[in-house]
Amino acid sequence: MLNQPSNEKVRCIAVEDEPFALQIIADDIRKIPFLELVKVFSNAIDAQNFLNENTIDLIFLDIQMPTLTGIQFLKKLEYVPMVIFTTAYEQYALEGYDLSILDYLLKPIPFERFLKAANKAYELHLLKLREIKPVENEERLFFFIHSEYKQIKIFYDEILYIEGLKDYVKIFTKTYAKPILTRLNLKTIENKLANDQFCRVHQSYIVSLDKIVSFQKTKLMIAQQEIPIGRSFIDTFRTKYQDS
Repeated sequence: MLNQPSNEKVRCIAVEDEPFALQIIADDIRKIPFLELVKVFSNAIDAQNFLNENTIDLIFLDIQMPTLTGIQFLKKLEYVPMVIFTTAYEQYALEGYDLSILDYLLKPIPFERFLKAANKAYELHLLKLREIKPVENEERLFFFIHSEYKQIKIFYDEILYIEGLKDYVKIFTKTYAKPILTRLNLKTIENKLANDQFCRVHQSYIVSLDKIVSFQKTKLMIAQQEIPIGRSFIDTFRTKYQDS
């Protein structure tokens, strides 16, 4: 991913009250070609004032800061971009999930782990861009589903999520305004899907991992739709999503 070409960089800021830690984060950002460091801040107040007048894509944010903590800072923003927490305190991880944080980095942060989080932000950034400007000349995989007395071609990369009901499933895509209904069970559909691109998150739901906009402890968002995460699926989902 480090050398993946793109004309669109992820514009980011870093907010960290410890000068040495801030310098390391800034240096790591500059090592990654698809990240653009716009500004660094040693306190959340200055960062908030900056964001009131400017738009960025990603914040690398410390949590435990004087005057205004990272969590308090996020709750004050009118628009919250992608956020990656950087902190020395592991106990904040759960609260990070509750705030729909993209990733959570525990200091000291190995560069490999930092890059993995940056890749996740980049992939989400590209997904947003593709929704505006579709990718051309790309080989795309698909399968056919029988629905309403006809065979419908469904591209894997168009699937948002799939909902299983009693006798059929609903396939929600970016292409069709209404869900595609077919008389199959969720397990049969699950077997058709690429294991590294999709995840069962609930007894009744399968989601496309790269279409997830945000997630909390027990729910996630795709295309403005809230989808529950079943208790027995939480650990598998988190592991799979972080590795995706």
